[in-house]
Amino acid sequence: MRLKINRIEPRQPNPGMARRDLLAGVAAAFPLAWIARAQQAAPPPFLERPAPGQPHQGKNLLALQAHSDDIPLYAAGTVAKLVQEGYTGYLLRASNDDMGDERGLGTPGTIGENVLRNEHDNGDLVGILGLQRNFNLNYSNHYMAGIPLNEIMARLIFLIRLLQVDTVLCWDPRAHDEENPDHYTLARALEAACWIAGRDHDFEEHFAAGLKPHAVREKYYYARRPEITRVVDISAVVDKKVEANRANVAKGPAGHHGSQLRAELAKRNQRLPLLGDDAATADRAYIKEFLLGGSRELGRRYGVEYAEAFHYIGPGAATRDSRIEEYIRRNAVPVK
Repeated sequence: MRLKINRIEPRQPNPGMARRDLLAGVAAAFPLAWIARAQQAAPPPFLERPAPGQPHQGKNLLALQAHSDDIPLYAAGTVAKLVQEGYTGYLLRASNDDMGDERGLGTPGTIGENVLRNEHDNGDLVGILGLQRNFNLNYSNHYMAGIPLNEIMARLIFLIRLLQVDTVLCWDPRAHDEENPDHYTLARALEAACWIAGRDHDFEEHFAAGLKPHAVREKYYYARRPEITRVVDISAVVDKKVEANRANVAKGPAGHHGSQLRAELAKRNQRLPLLGDDAATADRAYIKEFLLGGSRELGRRYGVEYAEAFHYIGPGAATRDSRIEEYIRRNAVPVK
């Protein structure tokens, strides 16, 4: 028996396919090269140090959080620093924390208990950080993505105009690895609100009530994995950050964990000198040693003791009118 072997002819090149492959390769390589160049060209993060006196006197800030532990964990030091430097500060919490984890208590509460406990903890931040008052939007925790963005935006525009907010601290609307819908929903609504609040024709009923257009000029965006453009030295106010997290008992990852650990060790006839001799000392030491490890490491990299990281967006480019005025200042000559 003879086996019949079919001859395989060499495949002829397809000029069209070759061009497509070449273009696809170039297209795939270009973004990587562009990103590499952009990363090389990006300036290092700016280190914001404590300012002497009160250079921000007359300015207002709004610290926004989706949940009662957001500002304590990510931005409490910066809020305390800015208030110390003259800002009048306000706090806004978007959710009512009804689905909170209750990590600080060790035992889960009912939905109603979660709301009440976190409401109390959130209210305590006002005095600790030196703020004027807090506002609660009271949306259900984890479900803010179902709220119309325009509704949240409109409420924020009203507050920006009412409080004449110059600076905001909030979740980054373009943060990496963000899983919680409350975080990015609040952030996206705020980003639009900061701009629209300064326009003359949006929500004219505000003007009938005596409010005026007012655009936000500075944004400190925090995130789990932030695009860091500004590092804030919080060494001088780190104890404020400690107290903010200590007050965040119900939801916070620290709360009374230090005193709980101290009690557990005592039952085993052991002690950690770090935790001291009383519950308050134990809680503060636990927070500073374990919870603020990331702030300490970030600070070490920038030559300070403790720091917080932000994607900072400062005042925008000069307006057309200001550019014209600057040109006139530099180039105008007397009329002879």
